Amino acid sequence: MSRSIATRTGDDGTTSLVYGQRVPKDHPQVEAVGAFDELHVALGAAKFLAGPGPTGEVLGTAQRALIAFMGELACAEEDAERYAESSFAKVSEPEVAALDRAIAGLEARGMKFEGWAVPGANPLAIALDQARVVARRAERRLCALPAHGRSVRPELRQWMNRLSDLLWLLARDSEAATAGPGSPAESPPRPLPST
Repeated sequence: MSRSIATRTGDDGTTSLVYGQRVPKDHPQVEAVGAFDELHVALGAAKFLAGPGPTGEVLGTAQRALIAFMGELACAEEDAERYAESSFAKVSEPEVAALDRAIAGLEARGMKFEGWAVPGANPLAIALDQARVVARRAERRLCALPAHGRSVRPELRQWMNRLSDLLWLLARDSEAATAGPGSPAESPPRPLPST
């Protein structure tokens, strides 16, 4: 018989970090991991709407990086060195560089925008904007952790900032695909650089 997901260990309002330390469910690290889990789901919804192709691929790559991201965030400060030396996947400079390349690829297509965006042109653009605002909230939770005693590597902050920017550009690109005459959609779409 398989083990139940209902362990009942959280009935007292606590949960486990990566190496077993119990903390309250409203602990700042748990709040941050929860925000990133919401982002993971939001990216999945956008990926579903994007379908096969460059946008779906870049979103899937971001989801895989988020799994590593959440693992590191769910580790107590006193176990950070142990986690760093572990074989767990980690977000690092190559992942930041991949997002930079994807952003540069979109900007190289001549995308120009002035003023505030008004989300809602199509379902994919809405999903991308929803993922973007969830990403910004998760980023705020991440930036709050040092004040609560949990250090954050610079690469994690950089990756999150780039991801939010990329999601904004992808949403605008999706809107352009449904825009009228004279829009950037009139030029043939080019694939995003591989990440």
